[in-house]
Amino acid sequence: MVDDPPIRVFSGTAHPELARAIVAHLGIDAGRLTIRHFSDGEIHVRFEESVRGADVYVVQPTCPPVDDNLVELMICLDALRRASVRRLTAVIPYYGYARQEKKDLPREPITAKLVADLLVEAGANRLMVMDLHAGAIQGFFNIPVGHLTAETALAAHLAQEHVADLVVVSPDEGRVKQARRVASALGAPLAVAYRGEEGCAGHSGLRLAGDVRGRAPLIVEDMITTGQSVLDACESLMACGCRPEIRIACTHGVLTGDAIDRLVSRPEITEIVTTDTVPQDRARKEPKFTVLGIADVFGEAIRRANQNLSISSLFHW
Repeated sequence: MVDDPPIRVFSGTAHPELARAIVAHLGIDAGRLTIRHFSDGEIHVRFEESVRGADVYVVQPTCPPVDDNLVELMICLDALRRASVRRLTAVIPYYGYARQEKKDLPREPITAKLVADLLVEAGANRLMVMDLHAGAIQGFFNIPVGHLTAETALAAHLAQEHVADLVVVSPDEGRVKQARRVASALGAPLAVAYRGEEGCAGHSGLRLAGDVRGRAPLIVEDMITTGQSVLDACESLMACGCRPEIRIACTHGVLTGDAIDRLVSRPEITEIVTTDTVPQDRARKEPKFTVLGIADVFGEAIRRANQNLSISSLFHW
């Protein structure tokens, strides 16, 4: 019987807090490396311990500054590939450029595919990601992709609140499958926001399919960046007679610019639940925000990958 190779977990500079929580879950020491910048901004990486024959994981969400974090991750992968690791996994809790997964107009790039090619070329043998904006991105890779989800954690948290007359809302047609799974877990009906000619709508023109009158909505998103799409959904929900008690659940709270201020200033929004796939220093200080830790999900996925066990069995619906 061949022993499982030793696990080594290293962190880039994008989210060291998450990496520390992952190694704490695994009960191992964090890998030692030095990352510094030359005077012109170039990144230099040096790993301070042997990784020969090890099962190595690099934790680095490609959140803002997206390009800096992506390049740093690729440099880490290249350095490890040249150090004779047995297997090299890029752990990317939030996968940047995921919204550019197809061509909507002529002469546009498919940047999600470009990033996939770059990660493989840099040396990744495997990927771990969480709630990709488009699940089809998994097909851009010719290496295994462990696609984890925070949906079970989000649903479990909201189930504890026992909200009466809950209705789960997909803020657009692209999130229907995700919203339906959460609705099923919570035993709640589903409503879908869309742009069309029929149904009630707010000033944004976003219409709703489904009955929300007198109900407490839960908007389910994979990510929130500016917050505009969920604010448009809130406007339509209020116009259609929902209770002024709207909850928002998303995996990736990217929350750029004044997104947090715009969300917390709306009196009808009572709670925004997100995870720490990206750093949430500001959100943690806001009473309306609940930040769920997902280090245990990644930690257990890493343990199972190392032991060649099923990862999908982590998630039950």
